[in-house]
Amino acid sequence: MKIFSAAQIRQWDQFTIQEEPISSYDLMERASSTFVHWFIENFPNDRPIQIFCGSGNNGGDGLAVARLLHQSFYNVQVFFCEIGNPSLDCKINLEKLEKLEITTIVSLATGSPFPTIPSDTIVIDAIFGSGLNRPITGYWADIVDHINRSSEQIVAIDIPSGLYSDQSSKGNTMVNAEHTFSFERPKLAFFLPENFESVGNWDVASIGLHTSFDRKSSSTFHLITRSQIKQILKPRNKFDHKGTHGHALLVVGSYGKVGAGVLAARACLRSGIGLLSVNIPKCGYFILQSQVPEAMTIVDPEDDYWTTVPNLQGFKSIGIGCGLGQVSATRNALKILLESISYPIVLDADALNIISNNPSLLPLIPQGSILTPHPKEFERLFGVTVNDFERLTLLSDQAKSRKLVILLKGAHTTIALPNGECYFNNTGNPGMATGGSGDALTGMITSFLAQGYSSEEATILGVYIHGSAGDFAAAEKSENALLPSDLIDNIGKVFLSLKI
Repeated sequence: MKIFSAAQIRQWDQFTIQEEPISSYDLMERASSTFVHWFIENFPNDRPIQIFCGSGNNGGDGLAVARLLHQSFYNVQVFFCEIGNPSLDCKINLEKLEKLEITTIVSLATGSPFPTIPSDTIVIDAIFGSGLNRPITGYWADIVDHINRSSEQIVAIDIPSGLYSDQSSKGNTMVNAEHTFSFERPKLAFFLPENFESVGNWDVASIGLHTSFDRKSSSTFHLITRSQIKQILKPRNKFDHKGTHGHALLVVGSYGKVGAGVLAARACLRSGIGLLSVNIPKCGYFILQSQVPEAMTIVDPEDDYWTTVPNLQGFKSIGIGCGLGQVSATRNALKILLESISYPIVLDADALNIISNNPSLLPLIPQGSILTPHPKEFERLFGVTVNDFERLTLLSDQAKSRKLVILLKGAHTTIALPNGECYFNNTGNPGMATGGSGDALTGMITSFLAQGYSSEEATILGVYIHGSAGDFAAAEKSENALLPSDLIDNIGKVFLSLKI
């Protein structure tokens, strides 16, 4: 799914108005009805509703929502913010609401007393929309602060007031919504950690914008979808055998961190690999053989850490780094491995930490390889940024310039491709924020790479299925009690769900 900029969404609106055709007012009514349908499903009409509406089209949405909620027997009060001359559709909706004479409408102008917001009130924010291009200041900033202080539950229509769609909003006064409901496509800002306090949990639904605009328009940013995953996944054929689905090598583990190798190996196997070999120090031999009997082991001469590159002939992919350690002998072995291969590999954890401490190794990474850093590892590799939008740009630039796939872990894990495109993931949950989840992800991506998927496909598949397995596990165990091994045990459920 393409993620469009605020300017592109406005163009899409206009395209729909011309091509459907439909009036701008009727399109606003369609959007408002979509919001109200979602709101009714999620919020029963047992609490008072206050809607703060600006004078633009976002405010027009809010006024239409007020009318439709009232007609659905909600107790609605409207505060109309006289920020400037109202847009035509906003004015029409204001007049339509006033004619009902059954909904309280209070006008707010600069200097007006702040309205009272009872503690049990749900506030709906429709003051400023996605067209905002400068910080909110003065009285209206004070109103936003008043809303944030007064209400425990705020719902934003399309985007929280004060938040920019396509650039950093750090330092801005913004509505801090608990829920945001967006029209047609999520905003790019929704995927970045710095905006969570403002966006909260978000939902999105189509308002029927013309599909040909989507087909004809391009975007750098995309959201991974279930339909995309189903298109990528290759079917299993009747006469397949273990050699059909690749032979992967995992170089993992050190004394005290063999468990990371176990998790990576189990996830690799559960993701469909034909053959798996695990290169591990002597201290991990009995652990691997007992915990993962399906894997073959290649034992390093050293007891406690990896020192020697094995014969690499026959492997279709290599995953390296989980629990590896960073001793000098391991660093030297990593250098030798990078110099010995020309095909894409997966680098995680201590492999990335070694490279960040030895930048001369970075150019040795084969093109198409997959790097899987968490934010601090990314920072150590590529530098510090002042906000998440700047980091997103750096992520994309590094992937393009180095011809790598770089996966930045997070709530909406971001995958930057060598062609400059970025994909965001929307599966997974906070229960996965525990040691070992990343090891499982490395095993999964390595498995898909060995099975013949491209680096881009293997990463997208791995991230989506990893998150979905975590969601199945959380539904069974709860987010609080979720373990990476629970996630691995649920990989099969994801594959089964994708067949439906």
